Amino acid sequence: MRTLSKFLIFGLILISSWACGKDKDYLITISTRHGEIKAVLFDDTPEHKNNFITLAEAGRFDSTQFHRVIQGFMVQGGDVFGKEGLPAQQWPTLPAEILPKHVHIRGMIAAARQGDNINPQKRSNGSQFYIVQGRTYEELELTTDFPALQKAVFQYMQLGSGQALKKEYSRLFEEQKFDSLTNLLLTKRDEIAKTLNIKLTKDYTPEQIKAYAELGGTPHLDFEYTVFGQVLSGLDVVDKIAAEPTSREVPNQPVFMKVTVEKVSRKKIEKEFGYVYPVSN
Repeated sequence: MRTLSKFLIFGLILISSWACGKDKDYLITISTRHGEIKAVLFDDTPEHKNNFITLAEAGRFDSTQFHRVIQGFMVQGGDVFGKEGLPAQQWPTLPAEILPKHVHIRGMIAAARQGDNINPQKRSNGSQFYIVQGRTYEELELTTDFPALQKAVFQYMQLGSGQALKKEYSRLFEEQKFDSLTNLLLTKRDEIAKTLNIKLTKDYTPEQIKAYAELGGTPHLDFEYTVFGQVLSGLDVVDKIAAEPTSREVPNQPVFMKVTVEKVSRKKIEKEFGYVYPVSN
């Protein structure tokens, strides 16, 4: 009987420890000369989350730089393996964890990677990440699959019903009025899709459409790169980094980082930063 009691007590301790662990999360702090960026990483991208935390706890991000900066687009940094002198061909990679629920809204953290021509599996760089800046998008522009639309336009202009569009397209192209040309194609998108019986749209939820309209982001990267975290505070710091004078996208004055992690109650994170954790199934 005493043995059974000990077993039950041990089991309760394990359950209690597991519950306490689930109640806490890692609060990420990225410190720069412009200030601090606070962030959380997503539970449903565990490879990227665990890798980032491991590197941060070991201090390996420290003294890396935001080495690629494009204002209105993103800031990229965390080149651990370059700093450590590892040959590029030996840099570790991570399997893609691309989920349709995670898109490139302003403030999202995503993993850099090599292009599809040499990386068709879309594997992520083992350390480098970027923080999204971007701009706002209206629904029509956001939901249009531009590569597919551009291809479909040329098919459509071969039809008799497409001759008027062909004439206007040629005029705007010759006059180099590219914004007007883009708007023309957007207004004709649904007509072209119906005529050719093809899909020319990308799928976004109403919440994502609203976020892109109000907060902005970089949607052309969606479903191509792993988004694995979100900035909770310090977007003003991101903007300051993005505004650094650069030469070939590299800041003229280095922007070094120090990255620390701290286990904090999820309730405290929600209360302090207004972040809402997704409900577990």
